[in-house]
Parts: sequence; C-alpha cells; structure tokens
Amino acid sequence: MPSRPRLPRLPQLTPPVDAKRGYSQQEILTELRRLILEGNLPPGTGLSLGELARQFGVSAIPVRESLQTLIGEGLLAHRPNFGYQVTLLTAAELRELYVVRERLESAALAAAVHHATEEDHELAREIHARLERAILTENAVAYHRETRNFHLALVRPSGMPRVVHMLEYAWNITEPVQPMVHVSTADRVVLHADHSKQLAAFLARDAAGLLAATDLHHSRLNGVLSRLPTDTGLFADSAVQEDI
Repeated sequence: MPSRPRLPRLPQLTPPVDAKRGYSQQEILTELRRLILEGNLPPGTGLSLGELARQFGVSAIPVRESLQTLIGEGLLAHRPNFGYQVTLLTAAELRELYVVRERLESAALAAAVHHATEEDHELAREIHARLERAILTENAVAYHRETRNFHLALVRPSGMPRVVHMLEYAWNITEPVQPMVHVSTADRVVLHADHSKQLAAFLARDAAGLLAATDLHHSRLNGVLSRLPTDTGLFADSAVQEDI
C-alpha cells in the first residue's frame, strides 16, 4: 500500500466568526474549499481526519461531513485503505474536463449575452481589469483566480442555473491542478487577448462574435494544456490511475 502523503503546512486559517464557540461545520467546509481552490493543498495531498480536527479544534464529525461534501463537489476523492485525497488527475483527464467545460460554457454564452444587465457588464469589466493587473504584476495565482471569475461572469447571466452549476462542478475538479499558474507569461498575454475579444462581444451583445472568440480561446487553451509539465507530480501517472 502506498504511503499516505503528509498534510502540508497550512497558511493561517481564517478565524471562526464566533471565537468562543469555535468553528462551525459550514465554516470548516468553506475554509477547506478555499485552501484547495487557492492551491494551498496540491493534487494528491492526503488529508488526515484527525489532524484537520486538531487544527480546527473540533471533533472529527464536522470535519468528516465537510470532506464528504467536498467529495461531492469533485475537489476530493476517497480511496479505500488510503483515506481522503485532493483530486489527482491524469493529463488526459484534465483535457477531457476542459472539453466538458468548453461545451457547457458555449451552451450558456449565447443566452447570457441577451440577458446580461448593466451590472453584469460592469462586473465583467472589473474582472477583466484585475486580469490585466495580474499579468502586469506577474501574479500567476491572481491570474488563475480571475480567469475563473471572468469566464463565470460571462455565463452566469444566462438564466441557465443548472448548466452554470455543472460548469462550476467541472471547473472545481480541475482547480487543484491550478493550470494557469503553470503556464508562461507569454501564454497568459495571448489568452488575455482572447478575453478582451470576449469582453467586447459580450458588452456589444454580439452572440456570434462572443462564440467565435470563445472557440478560438478554447483552441489556444488546448495548446497551453498540452505543454503543461507531466513529470513534476502535477498529474497522476495514467498507468497507476488505472490500477486504483
């Protein structure tokens, strides 16, 4: 049986709302989700129920409930005789999930263009500006975070909550990899040029233009994903994964 990976040293946890009462189950869930989505718990990280309970100062029950919820969200997996683990994908599985994301995003965009309000337009502009700042300051983590925010800002006005939910679920499964953190600055600049075209079409309520810009963006993304390193522990070995 393979050895269980040690839980890495965690950043300072967000304090509980009520310091006297301590962490609620919902606060534990929110904090663990944040740690994964922000890349503090890399793919394949083993999570010890007892250790997490000690860090949060609670019994194992609320931690276990939180971990089960995160399994349902695609952020964690549970392996018999091994325990909880941050989702670890093969490179092929990551590409497959991006195909799913592409299809769901495209399905929602045309409707979003026509339903978007001025508030939706302003939000998209603000996130686009944050993406530009992340590139200028070479803040890879911020760029990765704001890329997700930007794409979701374009689809949420669609009036298709189930499609948006499925998109977020598929996105969650890929988040531990933090793909945009590992691409080059040059690639981020090119991808952001696509974002600018998407934003312009979204603001103009040009559905055909938005879908065309998005198709081009997805094509570039596939090229970027094909260049991600596969020998650094970022991905699972496909042969090993088949044996699980």
